[in-house]
Amino acid sequence: MSPDMTGFLGDVKRAAVEAVKAGKPFAFVLGKVTSAAPLKVQVDQKLELTEQQLILTNAVRDYTVRMTVDHQTEDTSGGSGDAAFASHKHAYKGTKVFRVHLALKAGEQVLLLRADGGQKFIILDRVEAPK
Repeated sequence: MSPDMTGFLGDVKRAAVEAVKAGKPFAFVLGKVTSAAPLKVQVDQKLELTEQQLILTNAVRDYTVRMTVDHQTEDTSGGSGDAAFASHKHAYKGTKVFRVHLALKAGEQVLLLRADGGQKFIILDRVEAPK
């Protein structure tokens, strides 16, 4: 390859890298939840994100899941004296619906991924597990 062509290719590569950086395709940032309803996340002193700018993953929101179960209930001692509450076992089988409670709370620190040139932010997870 000629020296002129090598220099040209180097210039094209540098221009491409600079264009990607200028477009801010993505970046990880930390934020702090300032309000749960409506959801607001403070990223820095100047930037507070609102619900319209946030995309939530299942790790940071309440959601419903269908699960298949197949087990027996545990024997319990029914100390009330009422026959309806007497100790017993029975099958617990089938597809059941469960609610998972992982919604964000004010004060939690979150890990975000900036997307769409900084117009949208995906909340990937909290920095610490919910209490």
